[in-house]
Amino acid sequence: MPLSTLTGTLLRERRLALALRQSDLAAQAGISASYLNLIEHNRRNVTADVLARLAQALGIDPAALADGAGGVMVEDLRAGAALAGGEAELDRLEDFAGRFPGWAGVVAALYRRSEGLERAVEALNDRMTHDPHLSASLHDLLSALSSVRSTAAILAETEQIDPDWRARFHRNLHQDSERLAAGAEVLVAYLDGSDQTREQGLAAPQEELEAWLAARGWHLPEAETPDTIALDPQIAGLASGAARAMARAWVSRAQADAQALPLPAFRAALAEHGPDPARLAALFGADLIAVARRIATLPASSAGLVTCDASGTLLIRKPTDGFAMPRFGAACPLWPLYAALSRPLTPIEAVVETAGRAGRRLLVRAISTTRHPQGFGGPSLQEAAMLILPDAASDGPALPLGSTCRICPRPTCAARREPSILSADA
Repeated sequence: MPLSTLTGTLLRERRLALALRQSDLAAQAGISASYLNLIEHNRRNVTADVLARLAQALGIDPAALADGAGGVMVEDLRAGAALAGGEAELDRLEDFAGRFPGWAGVVAALYRRSEGLERAVEALNDRMTHDPHLSASLHDLLSALSSVRSTAAILAETEQIDPDWRARFHRNLHQDSERLAAGAEVLVAYLDGSDQTREQGLAAPQEELEAWLAARGWHLPEAETPDTIALDPQIAGLASGAARAMARAWVSRAQADAQALPLPAFRAALAEHGPDPARLAALFGADLIAVARRIATLPASSAGLVTCDASGTLLIRKPTDGFAMPRFGAACPLWPLYAALSRPLTPIEAVVETAGRAGRRLLVRAISTTRHPQGFGGPSLQEAAMLILPDAASDGPALPLGSTCRICPRPTCAARREPSILSADA
């Protein structure tokens, strides 16, 4: 079997750690000492049988010798070297990981932590810039502050005030100061990210709904039955009335999806035909978007889902690994989701590559449908859905895209609306 670039090095390090001579190890494995010397210097391939005998003599799993250092660690080290922009010896990366696994793990962990911190900064920047609820809260604070200032100025600058008016001003001053204090307390809790944020109803209703669904694994077993009364206490526990209304609407859709696409039959069809919404919709005579929603919300489904209306506003965001979604504001205009809006009932399939140093290739399938709830003369309501499937197998060209322009690192994108905060022009 072919050697990895680290097999011989691992053999040598393990032998030295056990204080074995080459001749002794070679004798135990039934090979010559000269052959073992060539193997240890990565100059000869080794058969599976010989590798197994060497591993047995060293008391190590043969797979550990054949596979070398963990691929994820090596890729993290490579990405960390690119981030640092130094003169790292990339050709000796596996050698370093094999000889010093502890230090390699530390470096890889530091890189992953820096990646996590970078994403946190991006999210906070996006939150501070585009969060409509933060903007509304600040507006309320400023409004209360202006009212307090005006009332206080009248009381301070007017010498003769009718007692009734003075009492009224005092009452207004007290109420506005209470509103100011409460608003400041809620805003601080929201910015701190504490648990009080949701209890005080400041999170967006869509985020409340998505957080509730995520906690349930995006699948509601209760919706598989006609009676969903068991979900009522959970829905009642959501912070805002808007989130409760959205949750009830989602449960109704989930019930309708379960009725049109029964779970056992749908799972069997999915296993046979794959996650193809058009094929499955034809098989069950169901709505295309309902099929996409059903695929993404099956128990333990790894598929992501994004839906939007004709305005392009994102209605639901079920994330999947490697595909970032904006918290607020517009998404990447290159998403096939938006291309589907201009081509109703036309399936769109594309292999996409996400932005960033650890960009991933994913398969997406998008579709758009139109309905007329008020009849022929009423408005046309359009909805599009994009199913995001992990691990695209295609090695061909991929569509490069991001989550939103503000945090996309691709400076030459033709669809860019504004400079990225990750660029020097931000």
